Amino acid sequence: MSSLAAPRRSFFANAIYGLLNPIPFGFFVAALIFDVTYAHTGVVMWGKSASWLIVIGLLFAIVPRLINLAQVWITSRRYATRADRFDFWLNLLAIIAAIFNAFVHSRDAYEIVPANVWLSLCTVLLLCVSYVVMALQPRYAKGDFVHE
Repeated sequence: MSSLAAPRRSFFANAIYGLLNPIPFGFFVAALIFDVTYAHTGVVMWGKSASWLIVIGLLFAIVPRLINLAQVWITSRRYATRADRFDFWLNLLAIIAAIFNAFVHSRDAYEIVPANVWLSLCTVLLLCVSYVVMALQPRYAKGDFVHE
């Protein structure tokens, strides 16, 4: 059993990640609310607005996912925990579901229901689980040691 100093990740990358990571979640939750409203009312404005929210959420998801990719699989892969890797895969699956949802929203009018609601719900639930997994992961303070 060896003890290693806890890895130091880039301060700038962590700041950008912490700033941009919650933004797509907000857009995807709003899209879910708009999709449910569209399914109940049939007013086309809600469906179109949800499609814009999904696209904007996907655009904001690019930078945090690239930072997460670099930190989990490239620069700090030796020190990445199972929770870090699980969070990466959950976020990737959520983005894939959101991409499929964007394609579903490109259909005509009421043809998007119920697939839009299910894909939005899937995206939001995957992101919720990833946030819970990361919240339950123990954090190490500066100078703490990680035991292998």
